[in-house]
Amino acid sequence: MFEARGFEFLRQAMDAYSPLSDSTWQALVSFCRYRQLARHQMLCRAGEIPRSFAFVCKGLFRVFALDDKGHEYNKNFFTEGQFPGSMTALLRNLPSRHSLQALEDSAIIEIDFGRFRELLYCSKDLKLFQIHYLEANWLLAKDERETQLVQQDAAERYMRFLVERPDLAERLPQYHIASHLGITPTQLSRIRKKV
Repeated sequence: MFEARGFEFLRQAMDAYSPLSDSTWQALVSFCRYRQLARHQMLCRAGEIPRSFAFVCKGLFRVFALDDKGHEYNKNFFTEGQFPGSMTALLRNLPSRHSLQALEDSAIIEIDFGRFRELLYCSKDLKLFQIHYLEANWLLAKDERETQLVQQDAAERYMRFLVERPDLAERLPQYHIASHLGITPTQLSRIRKKV
């Protein structure tokens, strides 16, 4: 994807939540940078203090953590039109507890978090975007996921994953899906045979 199309895609994605004025858009673009990342390249590593978040123009990312035994847990996946970032670390200006990795050759628009926050405080339209985005993608989605983890068994979580993210079922290796569901690849294989 070319840079100009990437920025056009970003504006369309943001406007879908709440339209931005041309002046806000121009201010935002001034601190954004188009980047390409190779498959397996890290956007942010656990232990680093991040300074930016991203918008995915093309590609697939995972946010993952390692437990004390070195096992990976895939917290979330981000595809085209989504905004990966270590938001808790950004908000607190602390090292990230998670790593963000490209799972495919990808193109992003990197957004400087400090300058985004400055613009957020003085732009009503950007505030409205932020409110609508956070409600849809952090509050509602997180609440649903937490409920699923405690109320559904592994097979039900897998079936829901297939319904809600059919695009990911084709793009991700099964071990990444298993990690996201909180089960082993062997358990997932058994579930897939039954379904």
